[in-house]
Order: sequence, then C-alpha cells, then structure tokens
Amino acid sequence: MASEQQLSAIKGAKVLMVGAGGIGCELLKTLALSGFQDIHIIDMDTIEVSNLNRQFLFRKSHVGQSKAKVARDAVLRFRPHISITPYHANVKDSDFNVDFFKQFNVVLNGLDNLDARRHVNRLCLAGGVPLIESGTTGFLGQVTVHIKGKTECYECQPKPAPKSYPVCTITSTPSKFVHCIVWAKDLLFAKLFGDKNQDNDLNVRSSDATSSSEHAEDVFERKKDEDIEQYGRRIYDHVFGYNIEVALSNEETWKNRARPKPLYIRDVLPIELIQQNGNADKSFVADDSSSVSAMASLGLKNPQDIWSLRENSRVFFEALRLFFVKREKEIGNLSFDKDDQLAVEFVTAAANIRAASFGIPLHSLFEAKGIAGNIVHAVATTNAIIAGLIVIEAIKVLQNDANNYRMTYCLEHPSRKMLLMPVEPFEPNKSCYVCSETPLLLEVNTSRSKLRDFIEKIVKAKLGMSFPLVMHGPDLLYEVGDDLEEDMVANYEANLEKVLSELPSPVSGGTILTVEDLQQDLSCNINIKHREDFDEEKEPDGMVLSGWTKEKDKTTSTENGASTSNASEAVSLETNASEAVSLETKEDSDIEIVPTGIESVDTGKKRKLPEMSDATIPDSSKNELHEIDDDDDGDDLFMLDDGNSDGSKKKRLQ
Repeated sequence: MASEQQLSAIKGAKVLMVGAGGIGCELLKTLALSGFQDIHIIDMDTIEVSNLNRQFLFRKSHVGQSKAKVARDAVLRFRPHISITPYHANVKDSDFNVDFFKQFNVVLNGLDNLDARRHVNRLCLAGGVPLIESGTTGFLGQVTVHIKGKTECYECQPKPAPKSYPVCTITSTPSKFVHCIVWAKDLLFAKLFGDKNQDNDLNVRSSDATSSSEHAEDVFERKKDEDIEQYGRRIYDHVFGYNIEVALSNEETWKNRARPKPLYIRDVLPIELIQQNGNADKSFVADDSSSVSAMASLGLKNPQDIWSLRENSRVFFEALRLFFVKREKEIGNLSFDKDDQLAVEFVTAAANIRAASFGIPLHSLFEAKGIAGNIVHAVATTNAIIAGLIVIEAIKVLQNDANNYRMTYCLEHPSRKMLLMPVEPFEPNKSCYVCSETPLLLEVNTSRSKLRDFIEKIVKAKLGMSFPLVMHGPDLLYEVGDDLEEDMVANYEANLEKVLSELPSPVSGGTILTVEDLQQDLSCNINIKHREDFDEEKEPDGMVLSGWTKEKDKTTSTENGASTSNASEAVSLETNASEAVSLETKEDSDIEIVPTGIESVDTGKKRKLPEMSDATIPDSSKNELHEIDDDDDGDDLFMLDDGNSDGSKKKRLQ
C-alpha cells in the first residue's frame, strides 16, 4: 500500500507522457490505477493492425485513429474521474516548447527514435524537469532517471554512428536484402521524392545519353506533359533494367559473383495491368495524405504476405502514382519515414524488385518495414514490467527521494537469480556538450567543406539540432525560422553553398563557432581546426567531430576481487539508455566521434556489481542494423556495444 506521503505526491502531480505505443499503453494504465490525476500524452502516430497484439488499449475498430486519443478514451472508461489530455502531434512541434515542459512535475519517455529522445532530453534540461527514459526490445528492457545537475542526462554518453555500407555494394553488388532496402530508401526514394540538390549515387543518365555528354538528361526528371504511367515505366526500366545492364558490362565484377538479371516492365507486367492501377482506387477514399495506401488501392490486405514480382511491380507503380496524385505538394521535401505507409510500400516494392534481379529472397512489407525502420518487435510482458518500473521511479522523483533513484535493466536470462538489475544513477559527464556545455572540436578542411556540409552532417546529424542558428562572433552565418525576411533567407541560402573560408565572416583554423537551437534552448561552442587531408575510407565526409567523450575511470577492485572494469562490462545493459544507440562498432561511423585528449576525471568511488553470466552479454556481431527501434512509440531499446569500450565505468551519484 502507498503511504500518505506517496498518495499526496501522486495526486498532486502533473505528468507528461511522450509516446502512447507499447510501453505507453501499459504506462497510462499503470499511472491511472496508481492514482495519478492529471496526465498529458503526446503521440503523432495512428493505430496500425500490427500494434494490436500488444497495445491492449486498442481494438481493430481503432485502426487509423490517433493513439493518444484512443488511449485516453480507453482508460477513462475505467478511471472516469481523472484528467487525461491527448495531443495527436509531434513532440518536436513548436507548441511543445520549454514553457510547455515547465508545467509538468515529471516527463516519462516512451519514444522510438534517437532524434526525438534527444529533443525531449534538451527541453527537460532547459526547463529543469525530471525525465524518466525507457525502452524495450524483446525480453530486454530498461528504465533510467535523468535529473538536471544530479544524474547523467540522456546524452552524457556519445552514440556510435549508424551502420554504413560501401556505396559500390549498394549501387552495384547487393548480396543481402538489407542492401536492397538501403538502395530503395536512401537512393531511389530520395532521388524521386526528396531534395533534388542532394548528392545521389544513382546513375541518372538514360540509355541514349552518350558518355561524353556533359549535359546528359537526368532520367529522374519528369518531362513536360509526360503522364505518370509513362514516367513510371521509364523509371522502372532505367533502375531495374538499364542500370543492371551497365553493371553487367564490367565483366571483372562478376567473375566470382552470380550475375543479376535486368528487369524491364514489358517482361514483368502487361501494360493493361499498369493502366488498371490508375483505376484501382475508385472505391478507396483517403481522408488525408497520411492515410493514402497503394495496398488499399490494389486490394492487398495482409502486410505479412510476400508479394510476387508482378505484385511488387504493381505496388511500385501505384505508390508512385499516388505520390504524384495525392501528395504532389510534398515531392521534393520528403524523406523516408517508417510511419509513412505509402513510403514503406514504395520502398518495400522497389527493394523486392531489385532483390529479384539479384537473386535475393523477397520479403513481406512487415519484414521490410522492420529492416527499413530498424525495428525489433517487443514483448507485451516486458512492456508491462518496464511501465511498472517507470511509475516506481516517478513516485521517487515526485518525493525527491534521490538516495533511492535506480536505473533498472530487465534481463532475458537470470543472473544470480535476478531478472531485474538495479543500478544507482551516475553524475553528469563533465565532457557532455548538452548538460555541461563543454566546447567541441571540429577538424575540417575550411577551404573545401561548405557551410551546408557543416550544418547537415554535424549540426543536424551529430548534434541533433532541428532549427539551428550558427554564429561566428557577432556575425550570424545561418538561421532558420518562419519570421525571417526574404532577403535574409536569400543570404543564408547563399551562405550554405559557400566554403567555410569564403563566408562573409570567414571560418579558418582557430575560429570558434557558436551553434544554437532556440527551440531546444541549447547552445554549444565548436572550435575549428583546419586540416588538409582526410582518410577517404575512414573519414569520407572530410570532417571529424571530437570533444564529446565518455568519462574515463581508474579501475578499482570489487569485494570479490574482480575489477570494476570487468564487472561493469559484464552487464549487457548496465550503463544506461544514453550509453549507446548501436550494436555496431565505431569503425562503421560516417563521421567518427573520437577522444580529444581531455584529461580524465577522477571519478572516485565506483559501483560494485555482481558477476554476470555470459548469457546477459549480447552478441553484437549477429546484428546488421544500426539502431533497434520498434514500430511504435516506446518499444525500442538502445543497447550497449560489445563491452570493449573503456567508457563503461562512470561515477555513481552520491
């Protein structure tokens, strides 16, 4: 039974939940049954059939509706006197700013992607609001507590870069279905529907363009007065036919490999079926662009069916047609999103057609979505356990019971007869650029790299800023915002295409750039170091960001004689959710985060951990994907690497 003090803290609390998916459903139920009276939920997703096996607040009749709103209605049926406020929106929307977060006593995260997690972490830090993070994957789970100035923030430990693949493998010699997914998602989808100015390794020259022509026509450009059917056939024949023939022309490549088969639409799909696609959706009416579906239009119902080559080709054409008919205004600004049904359908179909050409087994949409979105599906029981642990920690936070805060990890196999491993939180990392404002160092060739490269590859991709502002002393080099005047927007756009040394306020070695995100209330300084040459294999982007390091500790002995280093490395989930985003090694990084020689911090007393069995250590070599996310908010676990990092030893919260 809860004490009077606990009941008082619970009833007087105003709580924000971010995510109403696998963990979110369990969490909302547990909060309501525990006596919480004022709960707010943010979730941008709608309910899918695949959610129903574990997100128990939803029913088949709810498919297509807002998760946050349906979850609210479901809980109010058995707790009608509490207040639950749903927001069917993206937590990164400008409405959810620092002032919005400040109204809550605690924030409970159940998100499914790194970008949103970092965003919430920064808003909680800016507002001084306690954050409880969580995640699950299969039988593994975690709950971590983040209090500004007292514990590590979510970003105190750097995240390894996503898994990358050699361009030649993706464009010419795929051998796994994941290679086809990467090609379909990052090359073809981006080329057809994304930013036309972005570099892309797809062959854009048509078969009738001479190799000597410097002005060869871009085959992906839709010609004036060209109907969608003709355009689609031309794209299909180019990427699945002509490009394969070009690859086959290099005999040396195929000496020890199976030769792919060029696919042309005339051999796969009769023209009558392509024309039928345009009439397939007469009975299908979409309420909004996000619900447009090629599957629904073609009468394909089960996402776990593996489509034939002909069916994949029909989905390819129908998805392409629907993008131009229903979502034409978005073309040019789209990026792949695993929650975008039409995008997933297009990528699945394109990847399967390419797989068929290279003799790779085809996959269902359900499987393809898992690969494209880096999804590992969750277990309902794990979600329930983690939700209960979140509420336990939330009650401690509301009572300011800092001595009893715990980061708890749910293990798949018992260790010393324990499936739940509680660990005391650790102090903030003094090298963290987010909560400790430590300056970073960027090695870059200032005469070659453009401001656009710096913003896209460092500020957005590495630092996670959504609305960046870049300053050199008092001079503003770049800014985004709806309230900017046209001449300012034009100036900033022009700056993007200039190399750093040729900006109005030139950037050279020794320059200090200030980067801010006003929405996140985050600012950090970056010291620029000019460097002429970079290793093209290890540093393909021509820049290396450093200074964001894991704290290094001296190894001390535990009572049982084992070193703290060994003990801490033996716990597969021990360090916390902010420790890593990957099972991949650092060698896969596109832009590598490396130590800068900052003096190690004497971290004093180390925690003592029981010896763990080998069963708790994940085998990172078996994983191909760079993140583990589930297909709904809150069903993911950001796991540690293989335990060889010397950053796994950190200072305990005193």
